[in-house]
Amino acid sequence: MINVAIMGHGVVGSGVAEILIFHPDRMEKSVKTPVNVKYILDLRDFDDLPYSDKFIKDFNIILQDDEVKVVAEVMGGVNPAYDFVKRCLLAGKSVVTSNKELVAVKGAELIRIAKEKNVNFLFEASVGGGIPVLRPMVQCLAANEITEISGILNGTTNYILNKMIVDNMDFASALKLAGEKGYAEKDPTADIEGHDACRKICILAALAFGKHVYPDQVKTEGITDITLEDMEAADAFGCVIKLIGHAKKLPGGKITATVRPTLVSRDHILSGVNGVFNAIFITGDQTGDVMFYGKGAGKEATASAVVADMLDCIKHLNARKYLDWEDGVADYVDNQNDQPQRFFIRLCSKELSAPTQEVKTLFGNSCFVKNEDRGEILLLTDPQPESEINRKAEALRAYGEVKILHTML
Repeated sequence: MINVAIMGHGVVGSGVAEILIFHPDRMEKSVKTPVNVKYILDLRDFDDLPYSDKFIKDFNIILQDDEVKVVAEVMGGVNPAYDFVKRCLLAGKSVVTSNKELVAVKGAELIRIAKEKNVNFLFEASVGGGIPVLRPMVQCLAANEITEISGILNGTTNYILNKMIVDNMDFASALKLAGEKGYAEKDPTADIEGHDACRKICILAALAFGKHVYPDQVKTEGITDITLEDMEAADAFGCVIKLIGHAKKLPGGKITATVRPTLVSRDHILSGVNGVFNAIFITGDQTGDVMFYGKGAGKEATASAVVADMLDCIKHLNARKYLDWEDGVADYVDNQNDQPQRFFIRLCSKELSAPTQEVKTLFGNSCFVKNEDRGEILLLTDPQPESEINRKAEALRAYGEVKILHTML
């Protein structure tokens, strides 16, 4: 029998407990030995549960019990999760987590400690909820050099944008509905400002390219400034707007890493990823594009991934899983890289004749649409460096409000 512990009994933690406790035969079949949840750490009382006797409030009970071999951290946040996870690893216990913030901020250090102590630190559930993506990157795509990652990494923002596209809801109404449906937190800042997707692209990029990527190195924009008018403007070019996390390897060993609203052609498969679903594109030099798709969050899906990692740790009690990367460096992420790409520009002006001529002068034969009734010019540029686009857009601001969006075109 293998004893395990769970730290946290919120949405995901309760799901982990229920899978392990209510499906013992399934667990034993997987690892060829019974799996016993010895402790569940939480400061709250849960007297009405059939496993109430397992709850404790003192972390040191888990830390000092040598019989506990695997610990699941599902508390969220960096503190006290970081301290608890670090101390468990130092004590020779394997740890799994669904905590994307912890992995994005402290992953390199925790991986290094796990390596030194010959235990495992696994975090499949930190990206994509129940979508298997991290382990396939390391195992199934091992023969590839991964060159690029892009995708829809946050279900809440994808749901909001989809409601704006399909149901003509404004941002505030779509966000309110997401909260009522349970898709948005009471404080949705991490989702709508792009921080959640940022943490996930940090983890994906670190695993794919081999060095830690810190959240403050990622150029991050949320969706709070996206309007129905932007959606309709994108539709004029056969596109939709999605929040896309992107990381790419550059010549010379550096990478780019961004999260931002992006124009996606309706011909691209990502344009049809709707609701709370996530989709992650990984480009390998041998396989080309491979896509991982599914629900990116939710109690059951995320708990499933946590339990799978726990079972993997049990199978490898005396061996390490190679899911790791090196420490990052300050200049590793180069978001000043100025490779030519296409941009979408929306200019709103009371009078369009003068700015129309200016657009033709600045952008030549680029595709543009003039809408007199709405007082706007929509422009899809030819591939140009972002610095050049910003310079030209500054000239257009003399005529009115200018909005610039990146594209996947």
